[in-house]
Amino acid sequence: MKLDVFNKKKEKIGVVDVSDAVFGAPWRPDAVKDILVSYEANARNPHAHTKDRSEVSGGGKKPWRQKHTGRARHGSTRSPIWIGGGVTFGPRNEKDYSKKINKKAKKSALYSILSKKLDDREVFVLDDFAFGEKTKNIASFLDDFFGKKEKKSVLLVRPKDDESVVRAAKNINGVEVISGESINPYACALYKYVVFEKTVAEKIS
Repeated sequence: MKLDVFNKKKEKIGVVDVSDAVFGAPWRPDAVKDILVSYEANARNPHAHTKDRSEVSGGGKKPWRQKHTGRARHGSTRSPIWIGGGVTFGPRNEKDYSKKINKKAKKSALYSILSKKLDDREVFVLDDFAFGEKTKNIASFLDDFFGKKEKKSVLLVRPKDDESVVRAAKNINGVEVISGESINPYACALYKYVVFEKTVAEKIS
């Protein structure tokens, strides 16, 4: 498969050969959904936590004697029915929400998303990412390429050894930079447009 290669002014300057398996995969919405749910589950960090009766303070002494007081018998002020006592069936922060992500399924979902975005004209290949380390250079490129009024939602896929574009884009809302080795289904689905540096598009498989 061949994809058009653009310069920073969105002018077509050539083509690049890419993998049919990556950019020509069928759309599998159920598989994509399963992978994206797994990513979100693995990123979940439960904070809500209540103390049970073994964790609250107090309760070392029986509140009153067992018999002949006219009151109900109690053994500890840590009991859930007491104010300040433990909580029964409350949220616990040790709950594990993580899900296993199968490597083959992850790759299939990635290819499916990229192929769908290509069909929707949301995947582009850029000749190079030579922006320097100036944020204004990235901002100017985005305005020229996608339009000034377009709300930016762009994933830039860079070569592994190119760190300058990371520094240049980090202060721009709606723009994320990721290396070709780290590309994943969640990042591709999170952003509307995916822009590959030419050498990355050639190598991805």
